[in-house]
Amino acid sequence: MKAIRFAAAGVAGMAELDMPEIAPGHALVRVRAAGLCHTDIEVLQGRYGEGAFPLVPGHEYAGTVEAVAADVTAVKPGDRVAIDPNIACGHCAACHKGLTNLCASLKAYGVTANGGFAEFSLVGVDHLHDIGDLAFATAALAEPLACVLNGLSAAGIEPGARVPGTALVFGAGPIGLLLALSLKARGVASVAVADISEQRLAFAEALGLVPLLSGSQALAARTKGFDFVADATGVARVVEAMIGFTADGGTGLVFGVCAPDARIWVAPFEIFRRQIRLVGSHSLNRNIPQALDILRRDDGTMARLVSHRLPLAELLPFFAKSGGDPATMKVQFSADI
Repeated sequence: MKAIRFAAAGVAGMAELDMPEIAPGHALVRVRAAGLCHTDIEVLQGRYGEGAFPLVPGHEYAGTVEAVAADVTAVKPGDRVAIDPNIACGHCAACHKGLTNLCASLKAYGVTANGGFAEFSLVGVDHLHDIGDLAFATAALAEPLACVLNGLSAAGIEPGARVPGTALVFGAGPIGLLLALSLKARGVASVAVADISEQRLAFAEALGLVPLLSGSQALAARTKGFDFVADATGVARVVEAMIGFTADGGTGLVFGVCAPDARIWVAPFEIFRRQIRLVGSHSLNRNIPQALDILRRDDGTMARLVSHRLPLAELLPFFAKSGGDPATMKVQFSADI
């Protein structure tokens, strides 16, 4: 089978691999769509995960069940599924608390085990979720959307809970826009997005979001003006600036992935005096079903975040791009192209 393969840190290319042998409790999935995440680039550079090379990357994917092991009854060939990539141990303190995304020995398809940038992927059946007639390109958004939902849950923004009146998301890339759209789906009346790219802000506005140019007077005028503020840039100085835009009694969410050695300056007195809550969020936590439910009910707006659907080989250049075309949003491998 054809696959993208990380041979070693910084070395990516196309490869012809043997078909995976079906192990007990597993299904062979024919991959139909798989999304590129910045995490994949970090994995390639050896900055994320265990450096488990050689590796087939890709942790945002969906497809059809091709075959199953003899002991599998939960799924059958032909089933259309999305994949939960996280592989938790189930035994550590975090797992016992239900925080499987914080597992002490967390592994993942596409990070420590072969993932979705291949024609076929071997997946444990308890990591498969039925997508019904949802388009594969849309279903492949379930993993990043589930990460967003985990972040909103950490911030207390859940169904049945009181929602913020106003929200601001820094970063108008695909994950920032997915976060902003999820806030709207959760009932937040006014959701703004800040970015340095006017082109991306125009796209955000077309999605029904309020555009604010980073560094502009319009943004500066909104100091302390948002009940909820989130960073989706992974830039430490942006995280540092979040507090200034958070209203008294508001919440700030650190969602973007900053460098491990990055540091910010925060005045504890400011947090205390204005009763601000700061929360963090890592990965997804058993919420692929909720993500799929949102995608089924969405009017197609979230699917507009997929800007490129490409064959495997044409995906390779995107692993080397840094700060490319602002019109590029979610890039996906599509088996239908």
